[in-house]
Amino acid sequence: MSRHDPSVALGHMARHAREAVALAGSRTRRDLDADRVFELALTRLLEIIGEAASRVPLDVRDRYPAVPWRDVIDCRNRLIHGYDTLDLDIIWAIVANDLPQLLEALPPSGD
Repeated sequence: MSRHDPSVALGHMARHAREAVALAGSRTRRDLDADRVFELALTRLLEIIGEAASRVPLDVRDRYPAVPWRDVIDCRNRLIHGYDTLDLDIIWAIVANDLPQLLEALPPSGD
């Protein structure tokens, strides 16, 4: 499979979303302030999710309307280009609230 195969990108989205949720599962919002490595890990996972989403062709995205494609991609862009003004409350809310919903909306994958 090529790296541009939609199933690969969808699998990357799901795998990295699961990793972020699992990583945050035993932590608290305050840990983001106290642990720079934790902050960087969650931020990187969100960047990868957004980059993978951008590689899913529009016709495939149309098959999964419950996935907030534009929001996921915009999140990646904001993290990359606005790295110096990140709001850790927003990062935490995305990981704690939005990623579990994203995982439910994504198609099952064999990754």
